[in-house]
Amino acid sequence: MVIVHPSERLTYRRISAADSDFLFAIDQDEEVMRFLTGGRKTTRQEVDEVFIPRIESFSNEEKGWGLWQASLADNTGEALGWILVRPMGFFTGNVQEHNLELGWRFSRKSWGKGYATEAAKAVIAGLRAAGYTTFSAIALADNHASINIMKKLGMHYVRTERYTDAIFDDDVEVYSTAKQ
Repeated sequence: MVIVHPSERLTYRRISAADSDFLFAIDQDEEVMRFLTGGRKTTRQEVDEVFIPRIESFSNEEKGWGLWQASLADNTGEALGWILVRPMGFFTGNVQEHNLELGWRFSRKSWGKGYATEAAKAVIAGLRAAGYTTFSAIALADNHASINIMKKLGMHYVRTERYTDAIFDDDVEVYSTAKQ
């Protein structure tokens, strides 16, 4: 079982279908969605009929796969965003169970405060304790904020490739902790 320990600033829990309101709300900011959909907001129907089923398809509590919600550890407990964990290539037909893909989506008001990096590091620590050693992430080349997070996580540029699945089709930069 993967355990993600809280920090002084953040607490963590796995997201389920019951969190659809949170998932919908975070996707209602064009800037949050800029590098995912070109700024188009996710509809409630897309959350319920596409996003939740996708999350459920790769979620595995024992392995720590799924979405980890990051919330303030203060008395508000405000949810700020999430960290994605799934096998690299899960939706492309090239599943790499020992190379975990990380991703993140945080509300704009939490940007620039180190929350996404802190949360990703906490999730990685929990996954490392469970025996995982290789982590990767992808981003559009002009998504400098995400690429900076990848570098802070100890990832390095590996290649640019075409990433295509049922809802995304674009060239992405791949970063990884794997030694090349």
